[in-house]
Amino acid sequence: MTVRVAFVHTVGFLADEFRKLMRAQQPEVDAFHILNESLLQDLLRGASPAQVHRRVAEQLMLAADAGAGLIVMTCSSTSPGVDVARRMTDLPILKIDDPMAAQAVRSGQRIGLMCTASSTVAPSTALLQSHAVQQEREIQVRTEVNAAAYQALLSGDRATHDLLVRDSATRLAREVDVLVLAQASLAHLAGPLAEELPCPVLASPPLLMRELARCLAIA
Repeated sequence: MTVRVAFVHTVGFLADEFRKLMRAQQPEVDAFHILNESLLQDLLRGASPAQVHRRVAEQLMLAADAGAGLIVMTCSSTSPGVDVARRMTDLPILKIDDPMAAQAVRSGQRIGLMCTASSTVAPSTALLQSHAVQQEREIQVRTEVNAAAYQALLSGDRATHDLLVRDSATRLAREVDVLVLAQASLAHLAGPLAEELPCPVLASPPLLMRELARCLAIA
């Protein structure tokens, strides 16, 4: 039986990005996408994280009710909602950053976390620490948040966003063993940054797609 894959997004362009990735890498898989932009917007506006995470879980359960056999949550900031949903269903639910966090912990003790949304810092740090415990490793997480870059992205100025992120990432890379691009919206910079910086650079979408392929192969 073919597994149906659901992607749950909080940012519109990520739905398009993952449609492209699925067409290119898993064209035979039946996949659908759920988009609820209010989740991240409300979190950034100061809504109760617990309330937002509950609503995330509800979106994930909608995906389950729609017949998904595997669910992917593509938002880093609201990913703690996955932990809520995992208590409500036995279906596998992947956090977009799980494979990246695992790889980062394997790659070095000093991990740089590059963010543009402040809401990403706590869940991404917690996820890295969780994987460090699983791997029985000690890590130090050093964070750089460039809020101006996020505002530029929201206004449609991708060039300014990219310039600001590259400046911040360059500073952070001097202090760490591996650089983690904490949001999928930064993933397009992984290649250019890897050529410029003295440490490995990790982005979530390619690692997530590799893990997804592994899960589908054994389903």
